[in-house]
Amino acid sequence: MELLLKSIQMDWAVLLPIFICSILTVGVALNRWAFYNDNKRDIFAFLRNLQGELAKNNLSGAQLLSKQLGGVTGELAEEGVRILEEQNDANAVGDFAASFDISMSLALRKLEQYLSVLGTIGGVAPFLGLFGTVVRILFTFQDLAMQGNQSASVATGIASALIATAFGLGVAIVAVVLFNSFQSIVARYESDFQMMKLLFLTYSDKKETTGIVKNQPTFNPQI
Repeated sequence: MELLLKSIQMDWAVLLPIFICSILTVGVALNRWAFYNDNKRDIFAFLRNLQGELAKNNLSGAQLLSKQLGGVTGELAEEGVRILEEQNDANAVGDFAASFDISMSLALRKLEQYLSVLGTIGGVAPFLGLFGTVVRILFTFQDLAMQGNQSASVATGIASALIATAFGLGVAIVAVVLFNSFQSIVARYESDFQMMKLLFLTYSDKKETTGIVKNQPTFNPQI
């Protein structure tokens, strides 16, 4: 403990950026955990119910179902139903996939918000610690040259220098673990969105096929 306090006292300037990185890591972790927890939904039950409403061609029921679900998934589902309604109002089914992909990208951007901070800290923190270690070793050798050969002083200086590296590695490890964990959560959301898109596309293709069949001219041979 005495060595740690001494290291903080002597090397606070190089330890401060690592400490800020640790605060940012905790802040982002709490923010993302709360956001993902608030948006957690039973996607499989929702997709079954949504499929039932679309099978009945009940877009208003699908819209209400999506609104009741809420969260990022519900908002995206509402947007998908709205696109289908606009296409139906125009009496033509357009390119649903392109419109839905835009909405899906915006939803994924919400889910990925602040994750780049964790990725950056995971890559930078070890180098900040290494920088602090190099600086402290340089000062230790300088003191050694001025005071002569003092093994205890050299050992204390090197030990103090390694604290910065350990601190930087610790922050980086936590940041990388959190980054990978949150990325896996985003990947699951993306998979859910793709299933939802496939469901909407099935309905859209069905409507388009029905419209083509209805609009085909009747062949009346002239006798």
